[in-house]
Amino acid sequence: MPLPEEFIYQLKLANPIESTIGNYINLLRRGKDYVALCPFHSEKTPSFHVYTDTQSFYCFGCGAGGDVITFTKKIENLEYIETIKLLAQKGGLDVPENDTDNRAANLKKRILEINRETANYYFKQLVSGDDKKGLKYFVDRGLKPETIKKYGLGYAPASWDGLYKHLSKSGYSNEEMIAAGVRTVSRNNNNVYDTFRERVIFPIIDLRGNVIAFGGRTLGNGIPKYLNTGDTPVFKKSRNLFSLNLAKNYPARKMILAEGYMDVISINQAGFENVVATLGTSLTSDQARLMKSYADEVIISYDSDSAGQKATQRAINLLSEAGINTRIIKMNGAKDPDEFIKKFGAQRFKMLLENSDGAINFELEKCRTGLDLNSETDKVTFLKRSVKVLSGISNRLERDVYISKVARENEISIDVLRSQIDAEIKKNINIEKKKEWQAIRSKSLYNDPIVPESSRIPRQVKAEEGILAYLFRFPDKMETVMQSVSPEYFVTDFYKKVFVSYCKKMQNHSNFSISMFGDEFTDDEMGRITGIEAKNKEIIITEKNLKDFINILIDYKNNPINHGNKISSDDDLINIVKAKRKK
Repeated sequence: MPLPEEFIYQLKLANPIESTIGNYINLLRRGKDYVALCPFHSEKTPSFHVYTDTQSFYCFGCGAGGDVITFTKKIENLEYIETIKLLAQKGGLDVPENDTDNRAANLKKRILEINRETANYYFKQLVSGDDKKGLKYFVDRGLKPETIKKYGLGYAPASWDGLYKHLSKSGYSNEEMIAAGVRTVSRNNNNVYDTFRERVIFPIIDLRGNVIAFGGRTLGNGIPKYLNTGDTPVFKKSRNLFSLNLAKNYPARKMILAEGYMDVISINQAGFENVVATLGTSLTSDQARLMKSYADEVIISYDSDSAGQKATQRAINLLSEAGINTRIIKMNGAKDPDEFIKKFGAQRFKMLLENSDGAINFELEKCRTGLDLNSETDKVTFLKRSVKVLSGISNRLERDVYISKVARENEISIDVLRSQIDAEIKKNINIEKKKEWQAIRSKSLYNDPIVPESSRIPRQVKAEEGILAYLFRFPDKMETVMQSVSPEYFVTDFYKKVFVSYCKKMQNHSNFSISMFGDEFTDDEMGRITGIEAKNKEIIITEKNLKDFINILIDYKNNPINHGNKISSDDDLINIVKAKRKK
């Protein structure tokens, strides 16, 4: 049963879209509306628009769109009813009780309860259990009691069913434990066992303080050395960061990116709250965009080994795509931050942070790898590598500073180096243009998952979008439109569904709002619907335009064979033959 129109109206009123989205990303005012770098895909030029008059958002880059409910649902990775509850809580509203029954939302709630109880169980096993291996490990690593408590660290004993017995007493089923990832089904499906055994435990906590997953380091002979909860209804590894719940409160928009759990905890214990780490994987674009919500500058503090340096290079690229400035710590005398702090102390680590170098210097230093710059041949190789690095700097002033530095250090003419870089930039621009042209040429072959008919009957698809755009703008004209065109004239399944839903909902709504579709359509579908409104925002759609759109659909229904449309399947051919026979 859909939520009452009045409740949704009050919910949106209590959570203005510009202030809600502004809590997650940096919005720039443009007239009465706002623009920003999209939080749902990497970009360097803002294509994400927030419209205050319609209380909606749309990204012209990736197609994400909707209202404040859609945005919160998407960025927080929540179910629809969970999002409603969260926004209602923020706005001081009560959700109508008879509309809160949602199976997926209830499962998520149970999983979060299981995770909280599991974290408590592991913590008690650590501090007061019979097996003291876990506590000894943390004490040997130099962790203070308050740090152990702060992170809720724990220990999973060697038992195959200790956690199961504990959770069963609280009324949780084996199926729910498996869904939470704290129990695992064997490969032959014959056995179920506790996922973490004989491991120290690192609870992973989200921004609202919920325990959403666990990381575990083996203290025995377990493989792998580090084991993490797999993806569950409340946890996606690629979209979360360890210790972000603490780092987000740091007053300056700066963050330290470390490689592992113990590095983060050691750095935090040393007095640096603004530190996070990925969760057993390389940095992802989703994580980079998440960091952008809280930081404009990230200091990368990865291990000093070759694997750490490769990970640093990948992180630089992803953070740059997310619009984050990066600096890199250069560690000597220790393999990782944890070891460095133990050997040299917090003050020396603070000096490392303050003296961290920019990403360009890191890349230029890499250009020297394996070369003897006293050799003319190797110097030429170094300069060629440097040209590729420097040509990637978009800011001309910043680029000139590094050009001067490289030219001076290698005793060559600035003009010669600059001409080489300009040629490289021109070449890169031509490559990008070629890629764009190829993308345009191949777009006709693109299979649109929401409107798969787009490539086959583009004219009719555009007509359907035009009719919907007209209705969104002039809801009082619905009866007139319905007299001229019925759902059976719509060619695409998706837009037919939107049209039917619109006509049905508008009978009970006084004004049109994107929100009326929220409980019926997916996030991607909401983006498409919002896109119709956003793309036609500045376009005047007259009654004559509407008649033209309707005539295109009527003409197609009556004469499908005369439109030069592609026959992409046997079904298309059969339908055309049937239409011909009816005449």
